[in-house]
Amino acid sequence: MKKRMLGKTGLSVSEIGFGGEWLERHPEEESVELLRYAGEQGINIIDCWMPDPKSRDIIGKAMLGCRENWYVQGHLGSTWQNGQYVRTRQMKYVKPAFEDLLKRLQTDYIDIGMIHYVDTEEDWEQIQDSDYMEYVKELKANGTIRHIGMSSHNPKIAALAARSGLVEMILFSVNPAFDMLPAGEDLDELLSEGYQYDRELSGIDAERARLYRLCEEENVGITVMKGFAGGRLFDEKRSPFGVSLTPVQCIHYALTRPGVASILCGYDTREQVDQALHYEDASEAEKDYASVLANAPFHSYRGECTYCGHCRPCAAELDIAMINKYYDLASMQPEVPATVKSHYMLLEHKASACIGCRTCESRCPFGVPVAERMKKTAELFGC
Repeated sequence: MKKRMLGKTGLSVSEIGFGGEWLERHPEEESVELLRYAGEQGINIIDCWMPDPKSRDIIGKAMLGCRENWYVQGHLGSTWQNGQYVRTRQMKYVKPAFEDLLKRLQTDYIDIGMIHYVDTEEDWEQIQDSDYMEYVKELKANGTIRHIGMSSHNPKIAALAARSGLVEMILFSVNPAFDMLPAGEDLDELLSEGYQYDRELSGIDAERARLYRLCEEENVGITVMKGFAGGRLFDEKRSPFGVSLTPVQCIHYALTRPGVASILCGYDTREQVDQALHYEDASEAEKDYASVLANAPFHSYRGECTYCGHCRPCAAELDIAMINKYYDLASMQPEVPATVKSHYMLLEHKASACIGCRTCESRCPFGVPVAERMKKTAELFGC
């Protein structure tokens, strides 16, 4: 299992993670065994937003004796009231719910304390100087949570968190379908069977693209939720592209976004764990989401670099996808950030080495003008 650094947390997490929300669907013993199996395969990060006692008990029992092998994203503000999930900032519910999380996970610390589900500017502003935020900071100060994260589905709000200096990583919904959508969409509506994508939509929404680049620039790691769009992308009849994608293709899409460290998949069975883990030894052809999207009947990504790597190999040995990524990161700022320039300068071959043969352009599924971008990159970075 390959590992990636989760931003400024410094945690080395498995690029395939575990989204725990389906654990309660099955008998406890079965789910405990499933989670242990995932751990044996090298998965080491799990998200526990779920407030229900059963899910928390399952995770606690599965980690018993091997707590140090897991990084847990535990949410503050996800509470269980009268047998129902309730999102709240009221401390009379938040604190008991977090203490219950520690108790049921049979641990005295949470690796990443998650500010739970902030999707509006009003909510972001309200928590800033609140007893809720003081509690989060207190937990961090005494080591009960080791790092501070946040979950969001809104790129504008996630960007505020990334710039805050407080939030070290973000749990965000990433897939090629959601990436077309502007900020502020209702996630429940998006996942509903009746939701229809506007056929006018195409490419990656600018706010989302900026968020991913900002997170990489600020070293705020991203873990991915909703990577399969609730399974909708696996069915050509429900997919907004009119074609189906595979788990491996969806995983590769998420992991090629700037800033992303891990995609947290939901699993019902060992077979589903194995399907996700197949990504680690999948061929380039199996990972290829780009050709699928480029040839889909709806919602073109034409002209946009998705860092898919189809442009390889380069006659001048340029890492074109990485150069494009650094160009995108740098060009969104008034001045080239020193961190981005330092990463660019570490590349063995710079954009100025492009010989303009345009062979790469013939291989690009999205018709990106690579040679022109290499020229602009050389001018931007000075080499």
